[in-house]
Amino acid sequence: MMDTWAAAVETLDWAGIENQLNAEGYALLPGLLAPAASLAQETGRLRRVSLETANLGRGLLYDYAQPLPEPLARLRALLYPALAEIANRWNEKLGIEYRYPAALQTFLQRQHAAQQTRTLSALYQLRESDYLGLHQQAEGEHVFPLQLIGLLSAPGIDFTGGEFVMTEQRPRMQSRPMVLPLRQGDAALISTAQRPVLGSKGYYRVNLKHAISRVRQGERTGLTLFFHDAP
Repeated sequence: MMDTWAAAVETLDWAGIENQLNAEGYALLPGLLAPAASLAQETGRLRRVSLETANLGRGLLYDYAQPLPEPLARLRALLYPALAEIANRWNEKLGIEYRYPAALQTFLQRQHAAQQTRTLSALYQLRESDYLGLHQQAEGEHVFPLQLIGLLSAPGIDFTGGEFVMTEQRPRMQSRPMVLPLRQGDAALISTAQRPVLGSKGYYRVNLKHAISRVRQGERTGLTLFFHDAP
């Protein structure tokens, strides 16, 4: 799986990905998680949290512990260098002095020194009538502006409904909804919370949240992979 991901990441069109992120706040990566379908069967070894208890909706969240399982840790490390370059260009556009280091391990060390040690990466398992409410996870001093989400179940076969939804709120404008057309094994890079948008007076910040609509039938399993930990 790790070698497959290394080859897949090497062939990604990073210029096109950055253009998508700048235009929409997300970039689709078709089939990136196809080798990882077995992750959906590993929930028995993870800490289970009710989304209702966490005030995030209805369904189950399966938290990964520290350290992340090697396949996911490897994927995160492979994606990070190119994403750090994009994140630094975003900060430059917004006039933010903070710069992300070139290596993921250095960034993780910064987080842990600031007491950010709680893993946010997790599996979501939603059954009939379950949903994930609109939210963002951007707590802490060291927050990475991009995260990866993925779908491990097959729409129309394993479940119906359960669309991945994003909303973008711009100043003095109505919120803009977006639905990401994910298939089994697809991933997407999305804005964690804020991104720069070019206006008539230069760049300004827009705020993004994401959700999963109500599952109408079956069971939907998805993955969220963060590049930062929470306090």
